[in-house]
Amino acid sequence: MNFKGSRTSSIDLVNCKFLRLMGPHMNSIFLRCFCLVCIVLILRALVLYPLSSILTFEEKRLDWIYSSSISNSQPEIKKGKFLEVPQIVWGLNNQKIALARASLTARMLKRTLLMPSLSASLFYKEVELLEPIAFDKIFQFDRFNALCEGFVQLGRYSEVSNKTEPLELRKGSGRRWTVERDLDQLKEFSETSMTEYEVIRIVGKNPFLWHDHWPVKDYAKIFECLALVDEISNEATRVVSKIQEIGSEVKSKSQTQERSIDSMNSFHMQTPYVAVHMRIEKDWMIHCKKLEQRSNISQICSSKKEIMDRVAHISGLQKPIIVYLAVADSLLEDESVLNGWDEGLLPYEKTRLGVWDVYNRYPYLIKSAIDYEVCLRADIFVGNSFSTFSSLIVLERTQKLMRSGVKNSCGIEVRWGSYAYNILGKSGGPQRWSTDMSASNLQAISYGTNNISC
Repeated sequence: MNFKGSRTSSIDLVNCKFLRLMGPHMNSIFLRCFCLVCIVLILRALVLYPLSSILTFEEKRLDWIYSSSISNSQPEIKKGKFLEVPQIVWGLNNQKIALARASLTARMLKRTLLMPSLSASLFYKEVELLEPIAFDKIFQFDRFNALCEGFVQLGRYSEVSNKTEPLELRKGSGRRWTVERDLDQLKEFSETSMTEYEVIRIVGKNPFLWHDHWPVKDYAKIFECLALVDEISNEATRVVSKIQEIGSEVKSKSQTQERSIDSMNSFHMQTPYVAVHMRIEKDWMIHCKKLEQRSNISQICSSKKEIMDRVAHISGLQKPIIVYLAVADSLLEDESVLNGWDEGLLPYEKTRLGVWDVYNRYPYLIKSAIDYEVCLRADIFVGNSFSTFSSLIVLERTQKLMRSGVKNSCGIEVRWGSYAYNILGKSGGPQRWSTDMSASNLQAISYGTNNISC
């Protein structure tokens, strides 16, 4: 069968019938051409249409992501409809990611997220030792709703009338519970048939392990709404003030420092400091070495000496300068972190800084929140690109730079500059680090990467 000839004859037949219907008006060459173009476009659409049915799941997922992201239409939250999630666990920043994921899940279901319970203690396997702590003991509840108004919303359990039994949404686990199955489940529960239930309750453990369906900019929006309660924020201010006080004294005693206006303007403040998230704890070293073996990547673990050498080679660093070491003291195997630093780099951790009393009266989660804020406010931050703590700090610092008009901080000296010490950069220093805010998911930040945009 001559398919090509048959298809050509069909086109001619359609063309002739169309011409006959149009009558004498088709004598115009222009109109004839226009008619032929229309026919070609129609046939082209018919031929290409089947291709849309073989799009990969990832392409469909991305299409769904961008159709439901911040920049597009906002789903209207149904009044009196709630989503309940299990207690959120793991470290501070894994909990923040889990909280954001829960908020975005509620947004997709067009529901208010019931204020979740966080975990004050660091969770490993001792579930019985897990200390719950309310969200509003760490972050400001009303401020979250004010900043995220129209995007996501938190509610209190007192708002639930308990008129109906909660509908359970059970999260799967393991290799069989794929991204596709998870997304299909969420879409099913977002249908109108589920709206009769006042509360949808997610059943499952470790919400941090839920699958990711949202772009970085949606997560970033949630993180912007997380304002620490005044007590924790004020404690962080005390630590920063102590760092700057010592830095100011060092500068006043320095006889070699040139007090030029240009030197001060380079950091926009008189007493700048560097914050280093120093991952050398014994639990981290075990984890990162296993990760290097599994992923066949050598740029994950960093020794104390490697970190110190790379920080010393940061381009444009104005010495002397205070280097604040954010480190989990209780997990340290090597207590000599203050020794061996380059001349002009003055290392301080909690005890030497004289602020141990600030940290000592709080549980793990609040200690971590204070350290996070101290690192976030630093003029220069240096961390590990495979650490969630470091990654979220860089994300927020990238946002700060973008809001100040800096679209790309790679290769230029700016305040709020960030570096990854586990990746070798120019002149033996750490690699410049900026978050890719256009990424389609939070995979790189959740689990670490060597692709750090710079």
